[in-house]
Amino acid sequence: MELSHEDLLRLNVLAVNADAIRINENSMEVYGKKGEKELRVILHPDGNPDRYLKKVRELLAGIALDSPGGYPVFIQRWTRMGQVESTRMSSLLKLAEPEAVMAVVCSPGLTNELAQLAWWCEPQAEYARRMLEQPAVAAGSLAPELAAFLVEHLPFETEPQQMLETVRLVLQPGLIDDNLKQRLWNRGRSSKSYRVGFLETVPDELPDQLPPRNDLQSYRSAIAPLTDQGNHYAILIEKLLDSRGQTFANAVIDVVSRPANQDVVSSLFKAVGNYFSSARSHTGELREISEIDRVVESLIADNDGPLFQLLKRLPELRAEIHAMLFLAHMDDSVLTPILSLTDAVGSVMRKKIQPVSQPMVRHLACLLGRQG
Repeated sequence: MELSHEDLLRLNVLAVNADAIRINENSMEVYGKKGEKELRVILHPDGNPDRYLKKVRELLAGIALDSPGGYPVFIQRWTRMGQVESTRMSSLLKLAEPEAVMAVVCSPGLTNELAQLAWWCEPQAEYARRMLEQPAVAAGSLAPELAAFLVEHLPFETEPQQMLETVRLVLQPGLIDDNLKQRLWNRGRSSKSYRVGFLETVPDELPDQLPPRNDLQSYRSAIAPLTDQGNHYAILIEKLLDSRGQTFANAVIDVVSRPANQDVVSSLFKAVGNYFSSARSHTGELREISEIDRVVESLIADNDGPLFQLLKRLPELRAEIHAMLFLAHMDDSVLTPILSLTDAVGSVMRKKIQPVSQPMVRHLACLLGRQG
């Protein structure tokens, strides 16, 4: 099967002039974008439409990439690995191939201008997520549109990890307003993956902030001299007893009661580790609760340094300081010995992780001033 003379002529003109090309297979139309203008070629297949479209794509590949056999196989292999040369990206958008668009949106060299063309080619949720991962795009003029698209389609997502990732991406500065953030947070009552996205991205700016702990005010005068000296333990314990820390701890306890799958629970534990990281002293992985306990006991036993100063000045907060140190040395590493041996999800997974989730909840509850 060959292209009709009329289609061949018009497609050549389109391929040479357009910055990006897409095909509507249902209507058998080829569209090109040049600046603000949109060009169109109506195809006239004489026979099998699929075979005709294959010939169209072979023609486009021959003109854009000098690859008359169609979309290059090596680019298909590299598509999702971000290994496509930046000089080749603009040509890929002229192929009318979904995988070629994916190659562009996954490239670390993606610019806001190329992102706009790629979005015109294929406005899909997966492409929007990949583009918002790129700093140049997240800070560009297209980003709010991508975020709005993702939020609109979020209720239709079925994979917890995609929900989490979408929330994390749209919470980047300046993409959605406070009302929309509140709506996403409220959805997290039933879909905990939403809230993990908040805990990862804006842990100190969570909606529905709790008040500071009742006894914080009585400790401020003792903590102040240490925070003024830059004592990082004092700075963190004050935050943990204040509104931001109380809200974070309460949210983690809520989420850990019902994470959907292993990816979500791993992200949750990682978010906890990041939040408390300024009090972490051990740089290696700690995969056992007993290892964390030993590190914490060693730190508390040291009779010198900023931690000793905090404990000496505020002995009545010894339990809270111990909890802070424990949580600072806990992250997703403690899940590895458990999750590496099972593919369980849901309630079965939650039961299996109790040896590490229960100590975490217990220490968070201590920071909240709850007994037991």
